[in-house]
Amino acid sequence: MKSRFIFFIICLFHLSGNICFASDEKRESDFAEAINRVLMQGKAVWLEAEGKKFFGVYNQGEKVTSKGAVIILHDMGGHPDQQPVIHDLRTFLSEHDWSTLALQMPLREVGVDMEDYYVLFPEAVSRIQAGISYAKSNGAESIIIVGYGLGGLMGIYAQSEQMLDIKALVVISLPVPKTENKAAQTLQFMRRIKIPMLDIYGALDLPEVTLSAKDRRQAAKENEAYRQVKIDDEGHEYLHDEGLLVKRIYSWLGAK
Repeated sequence: MKSRFIFFIICLFHLSGNICFASDEKRESDFAEAINRVLMQGKAVWLEAEGKKFFGVYNQGEKVTSKGAVIILHDMGGHPDQQPVIHDLRTFLSEHDWSTLALQMPLREVGVDMEDYYVLFPEAVSRIQAGISYAKSNGAESIIIVGYGLGGLMGIYAQSEQMLDIKALVVISLPVPKTENKAAQTLQFMRRIKIPMLDIYGALDLPEVTLSAKDRRQAAKENEAYRQVKIDDEGHEYLHDEGLLVKRIYSWLGAK
């Protein structure tokens, strides 16, 4: 329970006063406004976590019989329609048996390092829980989390801390930072996860992703439902795979 309240109590003393770390509401608002202006597929939704409203994009699965939902978590500094990965995931999957809910995850100010996001992890857990509740209220019986980059790290943190009511977990380009503090011990989180997990990354991905691939496999060795997939000739942004990333994830989900 203590970690759940870190973002309320971790403050940095500055000459101008005490600065407590919470998500950058102005950045979130700007993203929501920009997405609303051009949103063609899906509908904007507002959820609440820890007494605070946050934005998401929900796509109802096209099949009436669909009972599955995928909750999608964007990369560092991104948003619920981040191109191309998040946009392609939420639109493709909703056309193929799954409802999708892309969440706005907590943001820091522009230009900070990944480690500066770690104090927001408890807030991320609350948002993921709110997303699960929303998906259930819309009839989802089987819920999967798909996290990209930092979103994947937030996802495995949430699962290792809370044992979320989800069926499986997909991480895309999961980073293992070289200087991990207690809030982002990627490999330690992975050792606690026993549900089916897909770890997918590009062969030309970021160093903290590619160089840690073997370590991630070792951390998950006791999880018989863990699988790691490398996409050849593809980098962190997946700009040239012609939908291969999304199709690989869809195929794996279909086997769950």
